[in-house]
Amino acid sequence: MRENDMLEKEEIFSKVLRAGRRTYFFDVRATKADDYYITITESKKFTEEDGSFHFKKHKIYLYKEDFNAFAEILDEMTSYVLNHKGEEVISERHQKDFKKEYTTDKIEVSETPSSSSFTDIDFDDI
Repeated sequence: MRENDMLEKEEIFSKVLRAGRRTYFFDVRATKADDYYITITESKKFTEEDGSFHFKKHKIYLYKEDFNAFAEILDEMTSYVLNHKGEEVISERHQKDFKKEYTTDKIEVSETPSSSSFTDIDFDDI
């Protein structure tokens, strides 16, 4: 049995956060010496053109000696983002604006393109 298989059996406590195509797994695990550490796994679903799918996973290991510093930096970083950009998810607002713009407005098409829309290229330059 591989060492990773042994680590998977030592799961003590778990929480799952589903976020669209991403899922985050927070797991408390035990070392061989029966001390605890945390793993955070991001699993992201990718769909192929034929309809099949696969998952890519990224995992970090967080040990007790790093908990305080990690929590402080995470809190500082999340506060920074929220203070500078708020809690609204900009990509969602952008998608709503984009859909609204292209479903309610007509696109104007000019019959003669302006000279500024072309670039003068000399084929000798290629």
